Amino acid sequence: MDNSKIGHHISEQFNKELEDIRNKVLTMGGLVEQQIELAIEAFTTGDVELAELVIKQDNQVDALEMAIDLECTQILALRQPAAFDLRLLLTVIKIINELEIIGDLAERIAKLAIQLSDSDGKKDQYHELHHMTDLVKDMLHGALDAFARMCIDDITEITGRDDEVDREYASIIRQLITHMMEDPRNITRTLNVLWTVRAIERIGDHACYICEHLIFMIKGEAVRHLSQSELEEKLNKQ
Repeated sequence: MDNSKIGHHISEQFNKELEDIRNKVLTMGGLVEQQIELAIEAFTTGDVELAELVIKQDNQVDALEMAIDLECTQILALRQPAAFDLRLLLTVIKIINELEIIGDLAERIAKLAIQLSDSDGKKDQYHELHHMTDLVKDMLHGALDAFARMCIDDITEITGRDDEVDREYASIIRQLITHMMEDPRNITRTLNVLWTVRAIERIGDHACYICEHLIFMIKGEAVRHLSQSELEEKLNKQ
């Protein structure tokens, strides 16, 4: 499916309103992607200024969420859309909620980076986080790209990466537990790393939720709570 779903209305103003909403969602998504990247960089390098920038960006993300939500609500009330247009607006409201939560997770990582910036730990000991972060960033970018193209052909490939994220998460947790057992002095720092790893894992989950919302938008079917194999089977049948 492509963008032809948008722009077929008799009202040119309605077309512009829907396109404006789509563009704002993608702008919000771009900000959140940047937040993730900068937050992890701040955490792994101890860069306080970078962490503070992430925290400031969260205000922009929150403002966009409120603006988009208001715009969608106004269109629902005034235009009374049906079929795909209705699903589009409902999906946008859900997607911006997911993006706002991801932004909050990035902000939390940034705040942890500030807390740890003055400690004595090595700044290069978090290299294992980078691969996991790259995975979830790719998932989120893929989900946003699917929304931009109004196409769900690659959705199961994106959601399938969540298994790899979960494996990475479990592996890192085992390492962190070992560090704490070896030296109790590691506990405080390691717990902060644990919270960061958990936040990264949750970002991957919310990227999957965005994919599920997109399937509802395109197909009009709810696919929440399906396993990866069930999701692939359902989409391959259609």
